[in-house]
Amino acid sequence: MVCSVRLEKSHRPSILLVEDDPVNQKVAKQMLRHLGFQPDLAANGLEAIQALEDRHYDIILMDIQMPKMNGLEATKAIRSRFPADEQPHIIAVTAYAMTYDREKCISAGMDDYLSKPITLEDLKEIISRYSRHE
Repeated sequence: MVCSVRLEKSHRPSILLVEDDPVNQKVAKQMLRHLGFQPDLAANGLEAIQALEDRHYDIILMDIQMPKMNGLEATKAIRSRFPADEQPHIIAVTAYAMTYDREKCISAGMDDYLSKPITLEDLKEIISRYSRHE
C-alpha cells in the first residue's frame, strides 16, 4: 500500500525540517518526499528563524536538541517574533518520549509532538492534521 497525503497540489503545505543530524535529515527528507513534499532544511533554531524571515512555512518539524539554538528556544522566538496570521504549525520531533517532555514542548508554543524514530504513518497523520483548512 502506497502512503500519500491526498491534497491538491496548490494546497500542499510548505514544510521546513529543522534537524541538525545529517542521518536524521536524510531519513526525514526521504519520508517527506515519499509523501509528495519538497521540504526545506535548517540545521538549528537560528537557521529556522532566518528561513522564516525569507519565506512563510505552514508546518515546521522541529528537533529539540540542536547546537546554537535548540527547538524550544527557537519556538519561543518564532511565537514572539512573527504575527499571529504568519505563525506556522510547529511540531516537535524528538527522541524524548516522556509525558513531561511533551508538556514542555507544548508549553514552549509547539502545536504537537512526534517521538523519534518517526514512522511514515505518523508523519502522514501529523501533516494531514495540520494541513486542514480552518
